[in-house]
Amino acid sequence: MMIVKVPLENSNDSLGCRKAGNEILKNFPKTYTAENKKLIEKASLRLEEIHLDNSKLAEAGKLIYENSVEVIETNEKTIFLGGDGSMCYEIGNAFKEVCKTEDKTPMLVIFDAHADVEKSKGIPNNRQWLRKLVEEGFPGENIILIGLRASNISDNEFLANHKIKVYEMKGLNDYEEICDIVMELARQGEIYLSIDVDVIDSVFVSGTAMGESAGMTTRQLIYFLQRFNLIKSLRVIDINEINPELDVNGQTVKLGTKILGEILGN
Repeated sequence: MMIVKVPLENSNDSLGCRKAGNEILKNFPKTYTAENKKLIEKASLRLEEIHLDNSKLAEAGKLIYENSVEVIETNEKTIFLGGDGSMCYEIGNAFKEVCKTEDKTPMLVIFDAHADVEKSKGIPNNRQWLRKLVEEGFPGENIILIGLRASNISDNEFLANHKIKVYEMKGLNDYEEICDIVMELARQGEIYLSIDVDVIDSVFVSGTAMGESAGMTTRQLIYFLQRFNLIKSLRVIDINEINPELDVNGQTVKLGTKILGEILGN
């Protein structure tokens, strides 16, 4: 399994996200014991970083796309550590391209409080990336959005018009049953799991710019991830929108480390 740091920042509200990958790894213990009792040695982690210049976003995007294609093609599973959510546009396109080459179906499962489907006039930011990805050919019917609770009429129309499957936060009371349903849908192809940390209730995650109340608990998210980690076709995972500069007592970074450790624990 490869871990790739993507220190991308594409909007003023995400300044500081570039530090998240390093902070998550700094917080990773010498030996991590996953909840399934598997031991992960920090020294054995396979690490890469996409070295980019946030003042040159077009060039940065090209680097992310090209490096993502290569690493997804050559690894059974890849974890991308953001960076802000705009990186998902390039990673998503790379994932789609690899699936096309392999004659496989791309499935995208997103954990996010927001739809991220605002209109963009150029390079999409962290509030626009999903719309741009769909408009450029990622099949909407192969996208599942979990945890939505902060959307407007325009967002909802776009999601419906493009047949994106949405599981709003208000409908996740029986989250174990929803997890069963979503896993069955996702098994139809290769899976890219994108985790925007603001899917978690803002009371638990201070270190993100667009936190929303009435969200998931950390335990609910970990439950979903541990279940998805059992699917052999899970190819790509990302963790995005953690901002160490906004964090209080390092709690959000610690959550990022926990997510990473549990994914590695499969």
